[in-house]
Amino acid sequence: MDRLVKVEATELELNFRPLERCSAAIKVTSLIHTMPVAVKLTTTRPTVYSFSPDFVALLQPLSSAVFTLVLLPTASPPFAAPPDFVLVSTLLAPALRRANSASLRRFFSQPALPIFRDGSLPVHLIGPHALRSLLLDSGFLQDMLLPRIIKSCSLPELSAALPFANGNAISALLDAGADPNAVDEGGKSVISLAVSAGSADAVEALLEAGASDRPFHEAAGENRTDLMAVLLAWSGSDPWFDRVDAYGRTPVHCAAERGALDALHLSLTSGGDPHRTDSSGRTPLHYSAAGGHFNAAELIMNSSDFDLRRTLTREGKGRRKRTPFDLAVEKGHAHLYDLLRPGGEVIRAARCGSPEDTAAAAAAGKAAERDQNGWTALHVAALKGRAEIVRELINGGAELEAVDDSGYTPLRCAVEAGHTEVALLLVRNGARAGLKGLVKSKYAAATASSICGGHKPVWESCAAAVSSAILKYENHFSFKKQSFGSDNFVHELKGRIFDLKFDN
Repeated sequence: MDRLVKVEATELELNFRPLERCSAAIKVTSLIHTMPVAVKLTTTRPTVYSFSPDFVALLQPLSSAVFTLVLLPTASPPFAAPPDFVLVSTLLAPALRRANSASLRRFFSQPALPIFRDGSLPVHLIGPHALRSLLLDSGFLQDMLLPRIIKSCSLPELSAALPFANGNAISALLDAGADPNAVDEGGKSVISLAVSAGSADAVEALLEAGASDRPFHEAAGENRTDLMAVLLAWSGSDPWFDRVDAYGRTPVHCAAERGALDALHLSLTSGGDPHRTDSSGRTPLHYSAAGGHFNAAELIMNSSDFDLRRTLTREGKGRRKRTPFDLAVEKGHAHLYDLLRPGGEVIRAARCGSPEDTAAAAAAGKAAERDQNGWTALHVAALKGRAEIVRELINGGAELEAVDDSGYTPLRCAVEAGHTEVALLLVRNGARAGLKGLVKSKYAAATASSICGGHKPVWESCAAAVSSAILKYENHFSFKKQSFGSDNFVHELKGRIFDLKFDN
C-alpha cells in the first residue's frame, strides 16, 4: 500500500493581497474501505502559514475532508526559493471511531507508528500585487517566479505593472500582451508612472514599444534630467518646455514645485517661460515659494525680465489673490521672506502716497523700480497727473525717457491722460517731445488743420499733442508760480515744443 489518501491538488496558488488573509483549499479523500485514516497537514514555514479550521482530521472509510491553507496577513509576499510546501501525513486508525483535535495530535506524536507521506504540495503566490513586489526585487527570484505570476494576471494588470519593471522583465510583460499606452485609474500613462518610479530601462523599453506619451512634467518634478534627455530624443523638434498638463502647468512649474534645480535650469535654458501662469494664475515663482525652495525661487527670478514678486494668483470666488510672498508666509517659509518681499515702494507712493513718501523712496535709490508692465513711478505719477510727485521723482533722479513694455514714456502717459501741467513739467526738465513718442491725441483736431495744411492726421507726435493741449487749456488752466516760476512759462514752452515737433 503506497498511499492512504488522495490529495486533489498537485500544487497550491494563493492570490496575494497585502495585509489580508489569503487562502487556498486542499481536498483530501480516504482510499481505505475498512477503517478510518488520520490526516495531518504541516507546512515548511509554520510562522507564515496556518490551517483552518485545523491541521488534523479523522477520515472515515472513503470519506473526504477539506483543509484551508491560510497565509497570515503581511505587507509583502513571502517569496521563497525553493517554494514553501504543504506536507500531507497519514496514519491508519482502526481504534479511532471518533476523535477530537487534541486526541489526533497525541495520536500522531506516538513513536514507532507507520506514518505515510501522501502528499507534498508546493505553494505559489500569484496575482498583480505579487507581480509588483516581484518586479521591485531584481534578484534571482524574479527569473524563477515571474513566468508563473505573469500567467495569473490579466492584460490590464500586466500593463499596470510595466512602470515597476526593468530589463528582461519589461520584455516579458510586453511579450505577454501588456499595453505600452495603458493608463491607470487616475488617467496617468504607464510611461509617466515609469518616470515617477525612476526606471530608465522601463522608459526606454516603453518608448521602443510605441508609448506615445512624453511625461516631461513628471521627469522635471523628479529632477531626472537623464530621463528628460531620453524623452527629448523621442520628441523631435517638439517644444516640450511649453507643454501644459490638465492644470495648465509646464515642466517649469513642476520643477519649481519640487525644487528640482537641474531640471528647472534645463527647462528654462531650453526656452521655458518663467512668467507663464497655470489655470489658477500661479507662476513658477508661486510654486517654489509655496514649497520653500530658495534656490529655485532665486533661479526663476534671475531668469525673468520683470519683477515676478508682484504677480497675483487667480483664485476662486471669495478668495484673496496672493503673491509668491503671501504663499511663503502662509507656509511659514521664513527663509524666503527677504527674497520674495515685493519692492516697488516708490511706485506705490507715486500712485497713492504723499510727495514726502515719494521723495524718501526716490532718495533711497528706488526711482528706477519697474512693475510687471515695465512702468516706473514716473509713468504712474504722469498718468495720474500728480505734478508734485513728478517733481519729487525728477529731483530724485528718475529717468525721463524710460520706456515701458508697450513703448510708452512718462510724457506720453501724461499727454494721453490730458495732464497738461505734468506734460509741460516733464518737457521743461528735458523730456524729448519728438517722434519717439507718437500718440493718438484727442486734442489734435484744432491744430491738425493748421499744421498739416487742412489735412487731419490720425497720428501725431508728442510735441504736437502737447501743443494742442496747451491751445485747448491755456485759457482755462491757472498755473501756479511756485510750480513754474512765471506766467510766461506756458508761452515760452509752447514755442519750444513746436520747435521740437519734428525732432527725431
